[in-house]
Amino acid sequence: MKSESSQTPFDKMNRRELLGRGIALTGGAIAGLTLQTACTQSQEKPATAATEAPPNLNPPVVDVKGGKLRGFRDGKTTTFLGVPYAEANRFEQPKPVQPWEGVKNAQAWGPICPIPEMTAPGVDEFVFPHRYWLQNDHCQVLNIWTQGLGSQTKRPVMVWMHGGGFSNGSSMESYAYDGRNLSEFGDVVVVSLNHRLNILGTLDLSAFGPEYANSRHTGMADIVAALQWVHDNIEVFGGDPGNVLIFGQSGGGGKVTRLMHMPAAQGLFHKVVAQSGGSVTFRDTDVPATIKRQQAIAAETLKNLKLTDKQIEELKKIPYQQLLAAGQAAVRSLAPAGGGPGGGGFNPVPDDQYVMRELCDWAHEIPLMAGTVFSEQAGTLQRGEFRKNEWSEAEIDEQLTKAYGDKKNEIVAQFKQAYPRKKIQDVLFLSTNRSGVKNTLTRKLEKGKTPVYNYMFAYEYPVNGGTTAFHCAEIAFVFHNLTEPHIRLATGATPEGLALQDKVSQAWINFARTGNPSQPGLEFKPFTPQDPQAMVFDAVSECRALNDDGLLALMPRPAGRGGRGGGA
Repeated sequence: MKSESSQTPFDKMNRRELLGRGIALTGGAIAGLTLQTACTQSQEKPATAATEAPPNLNPPVVDVKGGKLRGFRDGKTTTFLGVPYAEANRFEQPKPVQPWEGVKNAQAWGPICPIPEMTAPGVDEFVFPHRYWLQNDHCQVLNIWTQGLGSQTKRPVMVWMHGGGFSNGSSMESYAYDGRNLSEFGDVVVVSLNHRLNILGTLDLSAFGPEYANSRHTGMADIVAALQWVHDNIEVFGGDPGNVLIFGQSGGGGKVTRLMHMPAAQGLFHKVVAQSGGSVTFRDTDVPATIKRQQAIAAETLKNLKLTDKQIEELKKIPYQQLLAAGQAAVRSLAPAGGGPGGGGFNPVPDDQYVMRELCDWAHEIPLMAGTVFSEQAGTLQRGEFRKNEWSEAEIDEQLTKAYGDKKNEIVAQFKQAYPRKKIQDVLFLSTNRSGVKNTLTRKLEKGKTPVYNYMFAYEYPVNGGTTAFHCAEIAFVFHNLTEPHIRLATGATPEGLALQDKVSQAWINFARTGNPSQPGLEFKPFTPQDPQAMVFDAVSECRALNDDGLLALMPRPAGRGGRGGGA
């Protein structure tokens, strides 16, 4: 019998076996499988031979490299879920999928990468609801939403990288990630993908043999393999392989910017959007020291499992949670606090071979848009301040004095100048993360041959007394998903919000189509350090020079973080 780590995505696994492994199926995830159809039969007029057939009586079948796939129709959209783009054994590089016979079903989410055990809901669960799914080492699958099959119309392709740092998350974890509405609204092909994470995607076993030379990059190698699959097959789904946008949030932002540092990704994408993540901080990395540290983490992981270097193959058989616990203990003992991108933990690190410290030369031709949300992890969710819009002037002054002391008046004055449409007390919930984004945009401009664009998502959800724009707040707007039932509750789905989602989603779509996110009535001016233009998305959206360096320098760094969206 094959071990769990050696099984392929194509092995037959029944539900009892999966449940026996402790894989949780949440009600929300199961509900996510419901296939809604646009062509419903009236109760007063039952279907007859003369009426139109149900849309999935004969669902769509396509030919891709590897074999045939069966998807389904959902209103105007044709969807394929859980499509295998590669296969790989634990700690090994991804390889092309072995061809299959017959027609493979692509009508349900595929397995997600195993993740650390979730023991409690995050503080963002109401406003950014999650769902969880089957977990397996063999998680190299992607999902596609399109408005038409075949190569006659070449639509822009938008490939989504999920958040969760490099340790958590999946392509279906959030209800906001569903690509149907974005595909319909923009007439684009939307793709999302799963890949190896945490210890499965970054454990550096290179000291134990040449077959593990790039084991520190298996997660990012999966993403390259997915983009290669898109390049080779997306025309079948009505997409243009010569016009691919990669976009991601938080950890997904880190993935899309890292891809610009990877020679293997050349030619596989043409535009990049980094949302609340993706700071380019590799330049000063000490590569030999970083690799030595990563190798030490791997050696300590073996030691924690009571394995010798002669037993390296046993790592492929260790149950995931046991492997992760050993790896986490190794990181705590050897990696710097926080395990940043240059230093340790389960983050991909530059080695000047697979991941370069500097942007690849060809990346200078890639248009980039990057931005943040107003509060990130410093908002009302973390502070628990659900009365901020009800505070009296005395309460506001008390809160400001407590937070800023003798800097209060200067901070308030600069905040009013930078954000004239916000209330004074909103400064208490302003994130300082914009500094990293502006650094990334500035670095990109050093040798860049295309403009860069900056945005700030500042819309306050009209729920729980007013929820400031939290880490992940813009995602549902980008995906045009405010009418999705769970998201509708979370955002309030007001006319104001619905109008804003049109603007936000259209900006991403236009950037995917042309490299310029402007739209009629809402010009998006390029960012430069001298003229730091930013599109501020809010109840009233406008592009303006957001000169807030002085403000950000005055503000203290937030002490806490919350939610589960992220990490760059």
